Amino acid sequence: MGHIRAFSEIGRGDVETAGGKGANLGELTRGGLPVPPGFVVTTDAYRAFVDATGIGPRVLELATPPPGSTATDGDVDRSADAIRALFRAEIPAAIADEIRAAHRMLGDGPVAVRSSATAEDLEGASFAGQQDTFLDVRGDEALLAAVRACWASLWTARAMAYRARHGIAPADVALAVVVQRMVDADAAGVMFTANPTNGRRDETVVSAAWGLGESVVSGAVTTEDAVVSGGRVTSRTTADKAVMTVATGAGTVEQPVPDADRGRAVLSDADVVALAALGERIADHFGAPQDVEWARGPDGFAIVQSRPITALPEPETAPPTDWSVPDGALYARASIVEQLPDPLTPLFEELIDPAVTRSLTAMVREFLGEDVLADGDIGLPTVNGYAYYRYTRAAMWRMTSRTVSAVRLILGRGDDGAQARWRDRAHPAYVEAVARWADRPLAGLSIPELLDGVEELLGAGATYYTAVQTIIPIAASSEILLTRFYETAVRRDGDPPAATLLLGFDSAPLRAERSLYTIAGWARGHDALATVLLADHPAAALLDPAHPLGGVDPAVWREWTDRFHAHLRAHGHTVYNLDFANAVPADDPAPLLDALRFFLRGEGADPVERQRRSAARRDETAAAVRGRLDPLRRNLFDRLLRWAQSAAPLREDALADIGLAWPHLRRLLREIGGRLVGAGTIVAADDVYWLRSAEILAPPQDRSADVAARRAQWRGRRRATPPGLLPQGSRWEAMERFMPTATTEQTGPVIRGVGASAGQVTAPARVLGGPADFGRMRSGDVLVASITTPAWTPLFAMASGVVTDVGGPLSHSSIVAREYGIPAVLGTAVATRRITDDERIRVDGDAGTVTLLDAPDTPDADAATRRISGPAWPGLVVAGAAVGAVALLVRRRRRRS
Repeated sequence: MGHIRAFSEIGRGDVETAGGKGANLGELTRGGLPVPPGFVVTTDAYRAFVDATGIGPRVLELATPPPGSTATDGDVDRSADAIRALFRAEIPAAIADEIRAAHRMLGDGPVAVRSSATAEDLEGASFAGQQDTFLDVRGDEALLAAVRACWASLWTARAMAYRARHGIAPADVALAVVVQRMVDADAAGVMFTANPTNGRRDETVVSAAWGLGESVVSGAVTTEDAVVSGGRVTSRTTADKAVMTVATGAGTVEQPVPDADRGRAVLSDADVVALAALGERIADHFGAPQDVEWARGPDGFAIVQSRPITALPEPETAPPTDWSVPDGALYARASIVEQLPDPLTPLFEELIDPAVTRSLTAMVREFLGEDVLADGDIGLPTVNGYAYYRYTRAAMWRMTSRTVSAVRLILGRGDDGAQARWRDRAHPAYVEAVARWADRPLAGLSIPELLDGVEELLGAGATYYTAVQTIIPIAASSEILLTRFYETAVRRDGDPPAATLLLGFDSAPLRAERSLYTIAGWARGHDALATVLLADHPAAALLDPAHPLGGVDPAVWREWTDRFHAHLRAHGHTVYNLDFANAVPADDPAPLLDALRFFLRGEGADPVERQRRSAARRDETAAAVRGRLDPLRRNLFDRLLRWAQSAAPLREDALADIGLAWPHLRRLLREIGGRLVGAGTIVAADDVYWLRSAEILAPPQDRSADVAARRAQWRGRRRATPPGLLPQGSRWEAMERFMPTATTEQTGPVIRGVGASAGQVTAPARVLGGPADFGRMRSGDVLVASITTPAWTPLFAMASGVVTDVGGPLSHSSIVAREYGIPAVLGTAVATRRITDDERIRVDGDAGTVTLLDAPDTPDADAATRRISGPAWPGLVVAGAAVGAVALLVRRRRRRS
């Protein structure tokens, strides 16, 4: 039989002959799985039919839009109808006879007839449901009609559109037909041998319903679902099953489930476990998790289809729910934690706590006295992987009692002031520490020496960040005081907000944006180069000075790579997330190239002109205010304005350089990772971040299982919303208004946070998990992210608004949003979990709300959500110190006035 193959004659390598479904059924049969017998009408039969009838050229003509045209849905539907009419021709007699003979070998009972395309049931795309299936087919003529209908279904509108989205040309596909003995099923369903919700490979999910499986696959019935792990059912739901699909002898129909069976379990726990065991055999046979269709007949379970699970997420554990802490200390997610929105990777978690503890302890003792802290009073531990500052109750009282002394030191002038300490001591010391490792050859260093270098650089970074924490209160306090004075004693109706007085100044993030904009403007003048940059080339190829792409003049190409590498040298250390497992632009410039393409397309405003306009409006506003104030108020206004304007850009400059050590840290860790790969300890160099130092230094041992388990735990933890303060429900709740994020979950269509930049906008949301997502940002989207650091600044040129999980009115996000004149709502805690891509949202930067316009009109749970309005104060200047600073400054300014 030249056009017929029995299941026993085919296997997974026969997709071109049997299609994806047929090849998999043959492979299952060969593997000894309980597959009902059947055969495949091969793709050769399809091609022979097309050739014999002469319809091939017309099918391709109808299925292929003319070059340069865009087919509408109506056009595709009309083409599909026309193609289906072509397939009404008779099947050649020789092929029809082969099908009849194979059918007789299966017996006289009903059969299932299923399409099996060459582009389906594959690892990259399942193409499930794109072609037709016919159940309860009886008799030769009905079978031949079903085969012909399956061939025609290769060209349904939905199938053609699906293939077009996956880039599969019409001429590249053919269709086989699976004919299989029907199972007289009382129950059927699907089974995933890995959990498609959380990606766990050790969980099997079984869905079941009464009757045939067609209603389950089509989604027509509510299934009962069970999860199996470790050979037992760990969870299950038994649904109210209203309808079922049954055979009639001439096809299938849906009919009501008998009342006695509607709430009864289709499968017992023992049945579910037995089915899961079959699924495990199938997954082991194919070497990959499988999506399996099953039926239960008189002879037990039968497998009628198996395909790889597509788009299976990486495995993750259940999100944590217990946020208890082991003592009565205060745990606060503030300051440095604003740049650590995710759970920490194991190596960073291990090394950052002692580094921050040492630097913070040294600074507190310097500012407040050697006796203010005892060992163990402060630290940066984790709870469920999330970093928290920890202060003992005694330490809090001792530091608060010395608030005035701390404020005087921080606000002091000359060499002892915080600004001078940062500028003349902290920053140069950090630069010097980084320089010692910048170009140091690594090949001759041992792994312990490399790890020492990591700790040295991370310690230098922590010390620098601690010093920056003395800058932030100055900028924050000066802006708060200026704003309060302006709003209460200066502003009139129609005046711009106080933030206008602090815009238009230069800062490191804005200089980085200007640099990219300038490079894009230069590249736009070279057509061939611009074309190459806008194409989808890997970053490494675009930045290789020796190999121009797309026929670009070598001199132009060298200048392009020189310009961009100079940008990376100046700005490539800015961090997206302080955990060193996250790449910086110097390691992975792809996100910067995405931002450059935005400017290259001419979609971004000129940052120089924007800054000029902001500066002009700032100076005009200040002059107008001064002109109408009495001498006393004008004097105080001038003092507050000078102070705030000098401090505001300083904060951004200080924050932008936190990552100076990160490119070199990551170079050391890549070297360690590469050596561990060579020793067989880990599979990929980046797995080093998921080890602990003792494991790195230990004799070589396969740690891949540990790495996989820790990654799964990290993914599960990342789904949680960490409270801003712990322990929950404690006396520390009075400090909530100083936290940079809400502390409880929010429900309902309105999400509340902090209004950090005024204005309102309604636009689609773009939820970005990190720099790898930058290329998905489109002009006019609302940027939704956990945090935005200075490295995110280029995206603000595209955004119509900003929403974050973490942040306050004095964070980087708010400052840059005001500079760009777009509304921002920060510190929502839940935005990235509640908002989905392309969802329409209304961002109200005045009210501090985000409204989900596509959500059901459910009651808002504002009463259960704590309203957060305060800034994210650094670890040293805690709540009491902050309040004291403001009070002291007010008194000082009033006396000087």
